[in-house]
Amino acid sequence: MKNILVLYYSQSGQLEDILNNMVQPLKQSDDIEVTMCAIQPEKPYAFPWNKKDFFNVFPESYLQIPAPNKSIPEKIVNQQYDLVILGYTVWYLSPSIPINSFLKSDEAKKIVENTPVVTVNASRNMWIMAQEKVKKLIIGVGGQLVGNIAFVDRHWNHISVITIVHWMMGGKKTKYLGVFPKPGISDADINGASTFGAIIKEHLNLRTYEALQQQLVKAGAVLIKPFLIKSDKTGNHIFSKWAAVIYKIGLKSPERRMKWLNFFQYYLQFAIWVFLPIVFVVFLITYLPLYSRIKKNVNYYQSISLR
Repeated sequence: MKNILVLYYSQSGQLEDILNNMVQPLKQSDDIEVTMCAIQPEKPYAFPWNKKDFFNVFPESYLQIPAPNKSIPEKIVNQQYDLVILGYTVWYLSPSIPINSFLKSDEAKKIVENTPVVTVNASRNMWIMAQEKVKKLIIGVGGQLVGNIAFVDRHWNHISVITIVHWMMGGKKTKYLGVFPKPGISDADINGASTFGAIIKEHLNLRTYEALQQQLVKAGAVLIKPFLIKSDKTGNHIFSKWAAVIYKIGLKSPERRMKWLNFFQYYLQFAIWVFLPIVFVVFLITYLPLYSRIKKNVNYYQSISLR
């Protein structure tokens, strides 16, 4: 009997739907036991978000400062698994606080150490640098990353900004104003997640994962828009400054923290609607001269390697 553990934190339920669909081919085997386990913060994050709470998690999210989670059942912690599937979402270009907190815990070391891990992330579009952080955290607890699957909103960047705000703040995955597309991961991609589960099952039965990521990529598991690599790196550089300042101020004065978070909110609007289009124009101008480097970066971020 092969044992698989699916660990995840899904605030809206979208990632949970993806994972449930993905593991269906695995559950159909009599010799594979799949255990689903949701990571639960001690202090739950409400969904839908309200604006204050949404921005208030920014410094700790980006700086990867852990917060307490509820204990994972001992039966799960003490079980030896043949594969761990780790599902996470992206908060402010970093793994969500519950997932980051888990990966920095003693429980993570007991579960993940010396165990193959497949990561599954669901995000609006910028997940690349968050995955780099997850890679380091998995290595830090002794795990072996053998695969990654990225589910993203495929719509244009600024369209997805509008629709994701409608969903995150309103709680309904519906067409904004009846005109915009549905937010988040498309129903087709969610329903098609079983394709990747079948690939994982094949390599699980072979007891080798050397070619797993290559096959996942070939099946469309990691589609990368080169412009978003530049955007993600630029965003991380800027967020690092804002998060450090706001967190430090907040240690002395919660009132001043909220004031600075308001400043950050306005800056974020400026960055999305003014700064990013400028970055995109620069990207287009330099695309051909930098094509070799861009291609190399795409290949790297589709892989499970860590520089």
